[in-house]
Amino acid sequence: MTNDTSCYHCGQANDPKHPYVTVILGEPRKLCCPGCQAVSQAIVDNGLEDYYQFRTEPAVQGDSDLNSVLDTLSVYDDPSLQEEFVFEQGKHKQIQLTLEGITCAACGWLIEKQLAKVDGIEKIAVNVQARRGVVTWDQQRLSLSQVLTALKRIGYTAMPFQPDQHEASYKKEDKSFLKKLGLAGLMTMQVMMLMAGLYFDLFGNIEEETKQYFYWVSLVLTTPVVLYSGSVFYLGALKALSARTVNMDVPVTLAVFGTYIAGIKATLLETGEVYFESICMFIFLLLLSRFLEHRSRHRAAEISANMTQFVPVSATRIKANGELVSCLAKQLNVDDQVIVKPGETVPIDGVITEGHSNIDESMLSGEFDPVKKRLGDQVFGGTVNQAGTITVRVTKTLKHALVNQIIRLQTEAMALKPRVAQLADQFSRYFVVAVLLVSAATFLYWYSNDNPDAFWITIAVLVATCPCALGLATPSALTCAMANLNRHGILLKRADALEQLNAVDIVALDKTGTLTYGEFAIVSQWHSHQEDIDHNLKVAATLESRSEHPIAVAFQRSDVKPVESVEVTVGAGLSGTISGTRYYIGSKQFCPHSLEGIDIDANVYLFTDDAVIAAFQVSDTLRNDAAETLQLLAPRKLILLSGDTQSNVDTLTKSLPLDEALGGCSPEKKYKHVQTLQQQGYKVMMLGDGINDAPVLASADVSVAVGGATDVARTAADIILLGDKLLSLTTLFALSERTRRKIIQNMGWAIGYNILILPFAVSGLLSPWMAVVGMSLSSIIVVTNSTRLLK
Repeated sequence: MTNDTSCYHCGQANDPKHPYVTVILGEPRKLCCPGCQAVSQAIVDNGLEDYYQFRTEPAVQGDSDLNSVLDTLSVYDDPSLQEEFVFEQGKHKQIQLTLEGITCAACGWLIEKQLAKVDGIEKIAVNVQARRGVVTWDQQRLSLSQVLTALKRIGYTAMPFQPDQHEASYKKEDKSFLKKLGLAGLMTMQVMMLMAGLYFDLFGNIEEETKQYFYWVSLVLTTPVVLYSGSVFYLGALKALSARTVNMDVPVTLAVFGTYIAGIKATLLETGEVYFESICMFIFLLLLSRFLEHRSRHRAAEISANMTQFVPVSATRIKANGELVSCLAKQLNVDDQVIVKPGETVPIDGVITEGHSNIDESMLSGEFDPVKKRLGDQVFGGTVNQAGTITVRVTKTLKHALVNQIIRLQTEAMALKPRVAQLADQFSRYFVVAVLLVSAATFLYWYSNDNPDAFWITIAVLVATCPCALGLATPSALTCAMANLNRHGILLKRADALEQLNAVDIVALDKTGTLTYGEFAIVSQWHSHQEDIDHNLKVAATLESRSEHPIAVAFQRSDVKPVESVEVTVGAGLSGTISGTRYYIGSKQFCPHSLEGIDIDANVYLFTDDAVIAAFQVSDTLRNDAAETLQLLAPRKLILLSGDTQSNVDTLTKSLPLDEALGGCSPEKKYKHVQTLQQQGYKVMMLGDGINDAPVLASADVSVAVGGATDVARTAADIILLGDKLLSLTTLFALSERTRRKIIQNMGWAIGYNILILPFAVSGLLSPWMAVVGMSLSSIIVVTNSTRLLK
């Protein structure tokens, strides 16, 4: 028989005006609020109804304001509000969220597992280190407010990521951590003083009543530590159990409450042992290791997200009548004109239409030498104008600007776990199950042998073998490594690329714009009729003005002709209709006509449907650091795959330490060559920068887009070099190897410690307080070792 006036879940008084009901254990049960209804329904849905049969006291009240919270979340369905932070991802929508309530890797796993069950969510990736998540969903089946509601129902508050709010959220969590840690530290000192005096007989022969008094004082001091400071572990355990799994918080919770309840029993009955100082020290040291992880995660996230401080805020827009007005950068639209004075931040991505200057692009590339910019050059939002006043025509809104693209790519990369991290997470869960089974077997063995310390031996096993260090081993190292790479102007789009770098056997490079600067000039030219030279150059310039290939720069001029029906053949050339005639420009393979009579070593041909009318030899220069970079990469096989003629390739690369240099490679030929190498068992890294490199970049084991790469190449690549120096590759390989060593060290220490300590704990040689110290130091060592990757 149930009491209809009080909540079946938490015991609070029910609201007679608003009945809330959940069917529990086969009967409808009345509840006090929508929060308790949501929590109890989640317990039922996950097959955990036995909780209500075996609980000893009512649960904590759920979120009674859940309905109002859900109403508040519906505001995010407004399309005008979504415009600022929701992105198109093909047919789906994508958003980056700040997640409150994340405490460890298990939280990320729990969120991913639970949201994957929601119909309409296509992809969910949680970056525990940065407390952010990237959600991709089908707008036709699910609204954004429903996504946020799904997170709220499992105990996590989510909001669209905004740097200032995210930082405020971090500070709120930081403050909460410090309060819990401070309380635990203060009480631990007090309880330790009392209990140490009793253990080591520092008080002399004291009466039993006085000793009992000290026990009561210790109990009072320990209670807030258990109920408040340790709450973060119990919430983590409950979330895991509600999802029908286990995490490292489960053995922690069992150990804390087991020791606490045994201490209460011993104090009340005035018989038995108490370990209140071990409880306080256990919670304090666990919180300390998590706080250090929390701080190191934030430090790494700050470095990784240092782009957020460069997101422009304001701009000076030029109105149609020439008037200058100040506005927010996010209010600028494509084709707006803005003026940027010396010392000001460029507010948006665009093209210079008036003036010239030196631009500080160190926030993108990590290189502090200013870049000269002139009429027609592209500038990026967040960079700093150092010299002259320039006028910029907006080409992208702030939402799609390069600085915001980089921030999104960083978040996605951090959320994608490499195979070693997935294996570590999976191993941790199995390890927790093993710890629980070993603890149960230990208790049964000692209890059946009438050992009075059977319970305390079991507690020592639970504490000593808690796999906290194992859970931190991989994610802490990867987070710090990616932060360091970002500081060097290297952006990883997926974290597992860092793992795959160590297996690379062959480095394949494109020539134009990758090994060379891509600053082309016409070295020699041939024309079928000398009187048509100017006309031919105008036609060539007109067609190349529609190309993204770096070679187009060699043909630039201001008096281009109108052109219609432009068609681009990737990796070959392009065509267009000018004054009623169809013209084509491209490589030798693109030209169907005879090339007899052309007396230069041409690599670009201009022709009509009838004949070749001009040919050009176009070349550029090697990057200054190309030879040095290739020397440092020399232990790996180095090959060059270029679309240029073989003679040009040979001339350019004769002094370079390349194992193979192939010219005349179409995009398909590059792709097939890499595929052949992979079929032979080689792991291939490909470097490229152009549209024609996209297929081979996508097929390589690891792909890198160099500085100045086209958007298509950046999309296909796994790693983007934001700077203009190839030497960044040596940093990339070096840090990849260091990261691998750190992960091995961390895993070796974590597993080795648990294997070493287990026999001592099971045999009863380890007291609970010794287990506490060992386990906590193990976690602190792992986090400290990982932070060395930031240097």
